[in-house]
Amino acid sequence: MTLNVAVIGTGSFAREHIRAFRQVPEARVVYVAGSDLARAQSLAMLAPGARASDDIEAVLDDPSVDAVDVCNATPDHARWTIAAGHAGKHVHVDKPAALSIPSFDEMVEAVEGSGRILMVGQTARFQPVSTEVQHACATGEIGIPRLLHVSWLTGHVWPNGWRAWQFDITKSGGHPVHNGIHTVDLAVWLMQSRPIEVFARNFPSFAAEMPMPDSFQMQLRFENGSLAMLEHCYALRQPGATMRRIMLAGTEGTLMHDSADDTGLSSPGHPTPALSAEGALTIQLRHWVAAMRGDESLIVTTAEARTALATAIAAQRSLVAGRPMAIEHDGVAS
Repeated sequence: MTLNVAVIGTGSFAREHIRAFRQVPEARVVYVAGSDLARAQSLAMLAPGARASDDIEAVLDDPSVDAVDVCNATPDHARWTIAAGHAGKHVHVDKPAALSIPSFDEMVEAVEGSGRILMVGQTARFQPVSTEVQHACATGEIGIPRLLHVSWLTGHVWPNGWRAWQFDITKSGGHPVHNGIHTVDLAVWLMQSRPIEVFARNFPSFAAEMPMPDSFQMQLRFENGSLAMLEHCYALRQPGATMRRIMLAGTEGTLMHDSADDTGLSSPGHPTPALSAEGALTIQLRHWVAAMRGDESLIVTTAEARTALATAIAAQRSLVAGRPMAIEHDGVAS
């Protein structure tokens, strides 16, 4: 059975989602909806047979729609996820799923309370290298994970690379929530424990004139005493340039990866995705569809997504306060 999907959003990420769905034959994009009808019409052309609409509520009410992919700006994630859940639809929502834990809990209740599947788009889990590292860790190859170092450097947020809402902390959640959620979630997945404290700091590196510091670091302490050091920079000068490094040390061994070791060709004007990360979005959406069809169990659970969001929110509070912050789980600081 082919599932009918409505894509909510008309920005660059919605475009990438629509392109990825073309590689998922079990799903068909039947709507592209957003506040800008002209943009919706432009993106709908990428999905044969899809209709464009600026009436999102009408799209959600259409009984032919089985599932909704919410990939518009973060401030509207909760609104449309909740509405989709109440309409009886499965939902995939881009990261960060929400800007607060109460909003996230409402989203879970609306979708899972209707007997449907809610999946948060934590794309880092679906990068081939992440899958390989997690499998090795889960099968006990390195014993109990004790120390994780992740460096994540990207060249797509040079000045003017973001729209204004992304620089507004009240709308984006700040760097740790908007971008840091990637590695925070990866740490939650790999370390097999719950973070209880975070210390974050940010600083300008390559793009000092940006309205928001382009680089930041987070240190997480987990319930089992393990640690994670997470480093981000979103302002490498070369557009599209990426660098990923992972080191995971356990009681019986160490796993390491550096994207510089990936095979493949690249040139300064035409960077290519690292093979260790390539195709993650397609794998992610294919998994969501398989979960909806009952063929796979969700890799990204809402419980883990909630933990990652609570940690990222605490990291933003740490940036403001300039000191470590206890992470609130279930309304209580750990």
